[in-house]
Amino acid sequence: MFCVGKGFRLRIKTGKSTGSRKGYGMNETDNRVLRVLAKQYRNSASAATEIINLQSIMNLPKGTEHFLTDIHGEYEQFNHVLKNGSGYVRRKIDEEFGNTISNRDKRSLATLIYYPEEKLEIVEKEEDNLEDWYTISLHRLVQMIKRVSSKYTRSKVRKALPKDFAYVIEELITEKEEIHDKEAYYNEIIHTIIRIGRAPQFIIALSQLIQCLVIDHLHIVGDIYDRGPGPHIVMDTLCNYHSVDVQWGNHDILWMGAACGHPACIANVIRIAARYGNLGTLEDGYGINLLPLATFAMEVYEKADCERFSIHYNPDYNTKDLDLDTKMHKAMAVMQFKLEGQVILRHPEFHMEGRLLLDKIDYERGTIRIEDAAADGVREYRMLDMDFPTIDPKNPYVLTAEEEKVMERLQQAFLKCEKLQRHVRFLYAKGGLYKIYNGNLLYHGCVPLNADGSFMGVDVYGKRYYGKALYDVLEYYARRGYYAKEDAERAAGQDIMWYIWTGPGSPVFGKEKMATFERYFIAEKETHEEKKNSYYKLLEKEETVDQILKEFGLDGEDAHIVNGHVPVEQIHGESPIKCGGRLLIIDGGFSKAYQGKTGIAGYTLVCNSRGMRLAAHEPFESAHSVIVNESDLFSHSVDVETFPSRKLVADTDVGQEIRERIYYLEELLEAYRNGAIMEEI
Repeated sequence: MFCVGKGFRLRIKTGKSTGSRKGYGMNETDNRVLRVLAKQYRNSASAATEIINLQSIMNLPKGTEHFLTDIHGEYEQFNHVLKNGSGYVRRKIDEEFGNTISNRDKRSLATLIYYPEEKLEIVEKEEDNLEDWYTISLHRLVQMIKRVSSKYTRSKVRKALPKDFAYVIEELITEKEEIHDKEAYYNEIIHTIIRIGRAPQFIIALSQLIQCLVIDHLHIVGDIYDRGPGPHIVMDTLCNYHSVDVQWGNHDILWMGAACGHPACIANVIRIAARYGNLGTLEDGYGINLLPLATFAMEVYEKADCERFSIHYNPDYNTKDLDLDTKMHKAMAVMQFKLEGQVILRHPEFHMEGRLLLDKIDYERGTIRIEDAAADGVREYRMLDMDFPTIDPKNPYVLTAEEEKVMERLQQAFLKCEKLQRHVRFLYAKGGLYKIYNGNLLYHGCVPLNADGSFMGVDVYGKRYYGKALYDVLEYYARRGYYAKEDAERAAGQDIMWYIWTGPGSPVFGKEKMATFERYFIAEKETHEEKKNSYYKLLEKEETVDQILKEFGLDGEDAHIVNGHVPVEQIHGESPIKCGGRLLIIDGGFSKAYQGKTGIAGYTLVCNSRGMRLAAHEPFESAHSVIVNESDLFSHSVDVETFPSRKLVADTDVGQEIRERIYYLEELLEAYRNGAIMEEI
């Protein structure tokens, strides 16, 4: 498509042209665009054909969008929800086959589509008449391909076809009026596939094509990383997905900062991985060498009290590593608090002095002084752990020489990790702090607000920003933190990335503080509280939602906000649908660490041409259970909105781009006809 200014957008919306349509009065930019187009469409016939093609696309139903958020490394559930389209594949099976096949056969077909390789292994061992099973399955899969491809142009479907089977699949799904005995024709193709031993490969190709066509575009509304064991597997999947965007969550930004080599971000990443028994993600998933940290922890923390640094491990965790991981956990936590203190001290404009706690410890009495907002003063608490072999009470934020060496080696390991760098480049290429897509606003966290509902101001390097401008400036610095050539500019960007992770003005964090230190060292629960931004108290107010949408250039009743970050506690009756359905918080707890609090295992959202549907998922047992028992992931779904009329491609962002292209093609056609541009005959 072409990049044009606001003047063109206005012409398209109003239907008014600033030119005469006869080749006169067009500006120089438009003339250049036409001459570029003329190299692709060399005569009026080809231009006219493309106009007809594009106009027909505008009248197709819009593609289905799938929204997921807060995956937190739970790759098995993520992969399954991706494969089943939050239940959308099963809905298409029901639409296609109705009562013509049993529910058992529908479950079996759905499982085959989700996990074709694994299901084929079982069938080939257990099925008595394998040829019949192949025949039935292939016919049903072809029917499903016809169903899910019906809203796309033949050209788009053709591009999605697997190369090895493209011609055969196109033959099977294309109606051929000239063939009298169509059933015999199609049966012969399928029988030949079986006879030459290509049925398994063909079934796999068809199943993967169905998954691809059921969902046109995927939105990941933040927090791919941390807590769960497989964020690297999730990222590999996303890198190969056909159409996707990502709105960065604070945990994603943290890993991006670590990939940039920022010490405080690296320390946080490793500490969280240790806490949840996921150091294997770093070592095995990304190949990052943690031996320097392990050696340091065993030597320096060999006899240290590490009771406060227990590991929250999953059933797959190898408990033989428990003692070492506990020591690494504490060693990295102490380094984190030092490194974060250094960032805060060099950036008073972050207004995070309240997080400087190491210098508030009375190392002789074993107590700490912390500001108590409720009492409007300072309160003293007893420390639960005072065993700090590397902290100098006179200079508590200075790393020891040994800690410096460990951090230098870890920094190099993160910077030189090819796989992590590839994943982070993908996040930069496909992501941002927010996205406006088809009239909806997507972001992770919140738009920071004051108690009165006005936009909260945040200081960023000497200037105060609000609303959308705050998002834009933070994203600018996050990109400079990775791509800037000058050291000072890159360092400034990386410090902002750490601030986005944990700062009180960060939109994707959305709290006054991250009480990591207090949770480790102080028993009193009131110190653990992380006060949320006023945004979360104002979500049900229509004026608040209207204000946010207008701030991002959206207006009208059709616009929605899709929001992640804060788990929705369905177990306590909380609903993810806010403000009459105009704001949707779809984090319901993919992460097992949250499921006791939320009562479910995640919300997802599907938006197709007919409306928006929210799915609440039960905890996912395993892919193996789905394959063997054909059980699928049980989900409750509810219609959020049913559109008054079916939405077409013309109603989408793609439709706007097509409208732009049609405009210029019509100008080119007119230029050919009046001789302003010479066509090739």
